[in-house]
Amino acid sequence: MIETPRLVLRDWRDADRVPFSATLADPEVMRHLGPLQDRETVDIGIDRMIAHHVAHGFTFWAVERRDDSAFLGFCGLKRVDLTASPIAGEVEIGWRLRRDAWGAGFAREAAVASLEWGFDKGGLARIVAMTTIGNVRSWGLMERLGMTRRRELDFDHPGLAAADPLRPHIVYTIDRDAAA
Repeated sequence: MIETPRLVLRDWRDADRVPFSATLADPEVMRHLGPLQDRETVDIGIDRMIAHHVAHGFTFWAVERRDDSAFLGFCGLKRVDLTASPIAGEVEIGWRLRRDAWGAGFAREAAVASLEWGFDKGGLARIVAMTTIGNVRSWGLMERLGMTRRRELDFDHPGLAAADPLRPHIVYTIDRDAAA
């Protein structure tokens, strides 16, 4: 568990499934991330994050607000499983919060804590992040975190059709030395 002044990044609970399903059914949340997800797909994703934590000691953790224990979404670290990408096997930072949690600095607070955990406790030398070029909020946060755009690592998402506007992905990185 990771605690920040306003947040707790923690293991997933069964009680997170319904609110996370609502988040991933929000068209605005999913605009740059792909199709809306139904409850079954969300459950599979949560189960995958739990298994990743068991296997690696970290994951995209559930994020809750400390003052009222409200579930806000996820933030954390996971291994990139896109074998056809130049960042396959590296550790990425990612976040996804419900829309009413946007604009309050929660994603940045959780991301800073995740980066610190990755470098200090996880012993990582580099952490990557990826998004679509249109996801200005996401790559803007990457830049505010001190991450650097790495055009030579940009790639087309192998799971998306050639004509899909979400297929081109951009990559940012940060090294332990740069984060210190």
